[in-house]
Amino acid sequence: MTRTDCDSGDDALLEPLGGMVLYPVPESVGRARRWFRKFTEPHQLGCSIDDCVLMVSELVTNAILYGEADEPWRVRVRWYRLGEALRVDVHNPGCRAHVRLRSPRATEAHGRGLLLVDALADEWWSGPSRHGGTAVVFVMHRAFKPG
Repeated sequence: MTRTDCDSGDDALLEPLGGMVLYPVPESVGRARRWFRKFTEPHQLGCSIDDCVLMVSELVTNAILYGEADEPWRVRVRWYRLGEALRVDVHNPGCRAHVRLRSPRATEAHGRGLLLVDALADEWWSGPSRHGGTAVVFVMHRAFKPG
């Protein structure tokens, strides 16, 4: 399921769990994977951590490749609990990017990140970031035990 509005309307119900601010350099992708895995481990998520790590990796890569600003900038990753769901937001600065699914040819090296997110997430969307620029969000339903 995809949407194009980054404001889910449920923001008041979000329970912040963690986040990171990354430099827009290739090394930040590996750092994002490691930190996300480490900082979500205590929550014993019921969804696939490997799938979440892959989606974080793809979205951080896209933020680094497509984010732009006139001044020094950072990529922001935040994750939240929303009832039983896990929500992850990846923000990049600059002009609002046109986020879209692509159909890359087999010979193309890029263009599959959002296809992976679309296949793995229960829902995802993109829209203006509250930090300026663009945010891409994915949600995993039933990531937490009811309680």
